[in-house]
Amino acid sequence: MATVDLLRLTRSTALASLAAFAWSMSAYAETAIHFTLDRKIDGTAAPFFLAIDKGYFKAEGLDVTVDGASGPLDPIRRLASGNYDMGVADINLLIKFRDSNPGTSIKALFVVFDKPPYAIIARKSRGIAAPRDLVGKKLGAPSADSAFAQWPIFAKANGIDAAKVKIENVGLPVREPMLASGEVDAITGCSFISYVDLKDRGVPPDDLLVLLMADYGVELYGEAIVAAPNFVAEKPEAVRAFLRAYVKALKDTVRDPARAIESVIRRSDAAKKNVELERLRMAIRDNILTAAVKARGYGAIDPQRLAAAIDQLGLTYHFTAKDKAADVFDPSFLPRTAERKVSETASR
Repeated sequence: MATVDLLRLTRSTALASLAAFAWSMSAYAETAIHFTLDRKIDGTAAPFFLAIDKGYFKAEGLDVTVDGASGPLDPIRRLASGNYDMGVADINLLIKFRDSNPGTSIKALFVVFDKPPYAIIARKSRGIAAPRDLVGKKLGAPSADSAFAQWPIFAKANGIDAAKVKIENVGLPVREPMLASGEVDAITGCSFISYVDLKDRGVPPDDLLVLLMADYGVELYGEAIVAAPNFVAEKPEAVRAFLRAYVKALKDTVRDPARAIESVIRRSDAAKKNVELERLRMAIRDNILTAAVKARGYGAIDPQRLAAAIDQLGLTYHFTAKDKAADVFDPSFLPRTAERKVSETASR
């Protein structure tokens, strides 16, 4: 009996040691993912940092670092160069980039903003209450602005004679100050950036009007999580793991934005909590938690809507291979439908 007990003990000890070794090797072998945002760190990046702080990425065997960017094209260029593994980028810029760079096979894997934040932000006191009121007014529009790039789509969808709107090419840093000082009547911009920044500058919120282009006939999608082709090919399970962890953090963020914003504030000394929290809540309400997302779940697209969006992009961009544009989205990495479902609490 003693010999049998000794054998059992030895076997149990060996199995425990093997399990501990396997765990330590798993922890040691975490897959590193270098992730890029498409602008500087702000409140809307909360889910990415929350996933780090709550250990969701680590639980999936991932070691994720997140960097800010100086402009919307940065993530696409960074992935194309191979310097980053994954990122978040404007899917419309990606469609155009892929078309003008046929050798690029970067794809979107998960839509973050079901509605893009492209917007016209106007002063009501300048007589603007609806899209057609822009006729005869001065619109401050930086030439490099992603929202201004969609202006022809917005104008056509709302029957605006664009020739009767005075477009003033302004620099990005002075766009909001010029609207605040009354030098222009309206500006193009990102809804949750321009509106919140203008409020923070002291512009009365009841004098600000946000015309979200997606609410006025613009069918485009917004930001999406993207990945470098080589990384997808070499580490597909890491990509799936990233998206599973992100969805958990996204749900937490939607459920409790005030708690999630702490993950942003601790990474930005200059950030104001109340400002970034309002920015996050605005993005959740207008861009993330849409009727389509409540019906379909986070991350997915409607192929027919994507086709309509590509048709609209044709108003602002000359495609060389428009029929291939729909290849920009790969749904095969999406977490299971049950995991992506919007909770009852979030949908209220």
